[in-house]
Amino acid sequence: MILFGMWLTLTTEDFKRIAKRPIPVVLGTVAHYVIMPGLAWLLCMIFHLKGATAAGVILVGSCPSGTSSSVMAFLSGGDVALDVSIETLSTLLAPLMIPTLLSFLAGQYVSVPAQSLFLSTLRIVVVPIILGVLVHSIFGKKIDAIIKIMPLISQAAILLIVGAVVSANHANIFTAATALVIPVVMLHNLCGYALGFGFSKILGLEEPQQKAITFEVGMQDSSLGATFAMKYFVPQAAIPSTIFSIWHNISGSILSSWWKNHSKNSH
Repeated sequence: MILFGMWLTLTTEDFKRIAKRPIPVVLGTVAHYVIMPGLAWLLCMIFHLKGATAAGVILVGSCPSGTSSSVMAFLSGGDVALDVSIETLSTLLAPLMIPTLLSFLAGQYVSVPAQSLFLSTLRIVVVPIILGVLVHSIFGKKIDAIIKIMPLISQAAILLIVGAVVSANHANIFTAATALVIPVVMLHNLCGYALGFGFSKILGLEEPQQKAITFEVGMQDSSLGATFAMKYFVPQAAIPSTIFSIWHNISGSILSSWWKNHSKNSH
């Protein structure tokens, strides 16, 4: 429901846009799948995280770009078209990337059901995208009213997932181990922004494109991470995704507001 609602607005034009300028889209997607999983693994090493907690951090780092990133790109004056294109490509690659990255980076902490993850990601991620595009193509403007409310329904579903994770972890949510996850998640997100921005600067992209890649790298589809953590691991593994889901919206809002004001003042 979450992804179907978000991708119901997707049209064939979005895929044509990827084909028209593939280089920044591909580079942004590569940056996302290199920087965020790598950061997750490095932070687990630095903070000596173990077991399900470490697997949960790496899981959220291996997820595709978060749907909130396009909102933050818009609010900051970024290139929304590039943002959506990277988000689309990273999501389409998720069935391959999530099980591969988890097996490689988190296999030392937990047993990773790679095949089950692959099939689940196809069903949960790719099928809703295909259905969303088909429904939009068939019904067009007839479903405009539904499209307007679907993001709200999707956000409500995300809140339900977060609530379920918190409920399942109420006994562990304020433990010392969980408290350590909070700075790890914050650093993961903030370093993702910094490295995404640095990467876009190295590429020599314009400021709107820099903003898009910054948010696309630093923001994750954490609701997907929480869903997989609850399904394939123990509830504790979902805590990093839950914290990430809350924190990246706070940090993204602050960064987008600062960036918009900074851009205005610089001209």
